[in-house]
Order: sequence, then structure tokens, then C-alpha cells
Amino acid sequence: MEEMKGPHIVCIPLPAQGHINPMMQLAKLLHSRGFSITFVNTDFSHKLLLKSRGLDSLEDLDGFRFEVISDGLSPSFGRVEEDGKVFCKSVKENCVAPFCDLLKKLHHPLDGHRVTCVISDSFMTFSLKVAEELGIPEVIFCPTAACGFMAFAQYHELMRRGLAPLKETFGSEILEAFFKQQTPTTFLLNFIADEAQKSSTASAIIFNTFDYLEHEILHAIRSIIPPCIYAIGPLSLQCRLLPDNVLKSARLSMWKEETECLKWLDGHEAASVIYVNFGSTTVLTENQLMEFALGIAHSKYPFLWVIRPNLVMGGHTNLPQELMDEIEGRGMLVGWCPQEKVLAHPSIAVFLTHCGWNSTLESISFGVPMLCWPFLAEQQTNCRYSCHEWGVGMEINNNAKREEIEALLKEMMGEEKGKEIRKNALKFKESAEDSVKAGGSSHTNLELLIQELLRPRDFSNLKFEC
Repeated sequence: MEEMKGPHIVCIPLPAQGHINPMMQLAKLLHSRGFSITFVNTDFSHKLLLKSRGLDSLEDLDGFRFEVISDGLSPSFGRVEEDGKVFCKSVKENCVAPFCDLLKKLHHPLDGHRVTCVISDSFMTFSLKVAEELGIPEVIFCPTAACGFMAFAQYHELMRRGLAPLKETFGSEILEAFFKQQTPTTFLLNFIADEAQKSSTASAIIFNTFDYLEHEILHAIRSIIPPCIYAIGPLSLQCRLLPDNVLKSARLSMWKEETECLKWLDGHEAASVIYVNFGSTTVLTENQLMEFALGIAHSKYPFLWVIRPNLVMGGHTNLPQELMDEIEGRGMLVGWCPQEKVLAHPSIAVFLTHCGWNSTLESISFGVPMLCWPFLAEQQTNCRYSCHEWGVGMEINNNAKREEIEALLKEMMGEEKGKEIRKNALKFKESAEDSVKAGGSSHTNLELLIQELLRPRDFSNLKFEC
């Protein structure tokens, strides 16, 4: 195995698109500051990344390598998109041994080959025990919003008090949006809540957010859990400040990105196009697909819509020919796209989104108002904050109907409410940009994090100094 020079970080994301990307952004930042990186994928996700040619540009990059472990599932199983319960259970049970074996190969402190730190996804906390047993400091990277993490971390306590799932309001808007309609038998909810609680035993927790956006929540988290908290986002904006090189342009995508959509956007006026993307795990019924399609089409605005091959239950993603004829020349459908570049494009006016945190934060970073249709877990909380706390979006009812979708798009695109939301979105864009500049909160927190990662320490005492 190739020797890694200098301080050595091992990064292990949850093997899902929405978790691999932000971990890769964090790895880029650390590599640019002199850290060697070992990025750990599961065999299934690694094959998808290879197929989409997402790893090509990193093959010969000095000090950056990929390692692969098994998740214990057959190649034919669709992972989180097919059955999140089976996927998370298998990762939790089957990744421990191969990850432990990998760390043992990498970490030989007596020979001077030491892993400086393991940075693991907050959904992969099995790594905490593995790292501790080998005497390696462990840092958790949380790819959800701070408000989402808080909701997960408090879930079991609220269950104990009989306050979740919620039937009526109990005065906490932070948690109310998350817990309404959640049931205590939901495996994924309990799994993620367990992972959030286990995260509090790490040396530190990194959040992809910034102080101006979630100051009160970050303060609350710091008051109830012991690890040091570093809010260093938006990572997408941090990475834009990196020097132009192979690493900066590298992207990890489990689907091939159809970049021709950027040329299509070039042909449209500023703030004229609706961008639609429900992320990597949302699954629609055929009826929901048609309601969204008709609502978007009847709005008469140009649109770019990402329709993954597995977006619809049963895989039937084809729209009727008469509808395709109606939108010809006005709409573009793609299987996947480079979302950051799309949101940064001046032609984009509104983002119709599922409110996953990556999408929410990227939309805020580029000043794009959101029309929100949350699908699962903390997306409901992200939606509430976006629409009611930050004022950068509007919400579609859970039972989305074409008439409502059409009306909300028209309101977002041209009416007074839409203008107010756009003004707020631009304000938060400016604050996001300020946070990553020299002297900004996220820039400062990143510097503090790097200092802690580099600080000589007794490896028998794994806690960071705040």
C-alpha cells in the first residue's frame, strides 16, 4: 500500500449520493491544506462512481486515494433508493470488520505511519469504536442541517416524555416540523436518532452550515453535547475558493451528469427558468409525477427537470407524448446534472426541491428561492426553516396537486410574495459568501479545525480542546 506523507485523514461517508458529495468537498479542503486523504467507499458505490467516470480526474493525484470496503449486500440490491431500512442495517452490521481491517493496514504508529484522524459521516458511527480501539482521534461530519441534527438528537428524550410523535403543538417550532407525522416504529427515524446520540462521543462534530444561518441552533447544540462544534459551510462555496487544479474540478457522482443542460440554460434570460430536482432518494408515485408535470407545464415557464431513472415507483418515468409535445422547446428533461453549476447559472429563477440539506444550502448559497416539497426525515424541518424562519421559500402541500403547483410557481416567479422571497434569498447568499471569506465565521472555524487536527496530542486522550 502506498505510503501517505504528512498528516493523514481517513474519510468515510455514508455510501449515498447526498453524503458522498459533501464529504468529498470536506476532503478537498483538507487536502488543499496539506493533509493526505484516504477516501473510503463501499464496493457498490465505488463501482457507480467509476461507471459515471467521477473518479477519473483523481486517479493520479498525489496524497489522495480511494479504498473500498464491502457493505454486505448483493450487487443487484438498489441500496438506499430500494430499501433504506435494509441498507442502513447492513451498513451498520457489515462495514465494521472491513473498516477495522483497513485502518489496521493504514495505522502503524510505531513505524511512523499514523492516521491522524478518522472523519466519518454522522450516519456511520460504528467507526467511533473502531477508531477508539486503535487509538485514533475521531471526528464526526454531519451532512444535515444543525436544526435537523438537533431534532434527531432529541428524539428519544421526547419519546420518553410522550411528546413524539406530535399530535398538537408544544411550543418548539424547531422540533415540531420534524416530529409531526413521524411514528416511533419508523426504523430509519430510530436509526438516525441513535446515530445522532452516538455522535456526541466523538472528539468534534463538523457541520456544513454557517453561523448567520443557524446561530441559535448551533448555540443550543454546544450547550447540550460535549464535542467541539465547527460550522464551516457552505462547503460548496469554500471549495470555489480553492486554487484552480484537478482537485477543485473533481466531482463524485453516482449517475452520469448531463452537462449539455448548461448550454441550454445559456439560451435563456436571467431569472426565467424553473429548476426541478427531488434529489437522489425521493421516490414519487406515477400520479405524483403527473401532478408535478402538469403543474409545471401549465405554468408556461421554461424549466429544467432532473428525472432520475429510479425517481418513480416501478421505474415508469416516461411522460405522455401529448405532454411532451406541449413542453417542446420550453422544457428540458435530464437524468442527472451538475447541480451547483445549474443553481449558479443566472437563468435560474426558482428551485422546486425536496429540501434535502445539500440542495437547501446550495440554493441559499446561490440566492435561488425555493418551492419546497419535503419527502422524508429532517427535510420537513429544512422546509419549515426555509419558508418560515429564513423566508427564502414557499411550501407545497404534501398532497401536491397540479393547480397548487402552477399557482405557487406563478407567485414565486412574478408576484409580490415572490419578489420578497427573492430579496431574502439574495441577503442570505451574501451572508453565505461573507462566511467563507477571510475573517468570516466559517473561514475562522475551518482554521480552528485544521489547527486542532494538526495539534500534537497524547493519542490516549482523544478529546479536542475547544
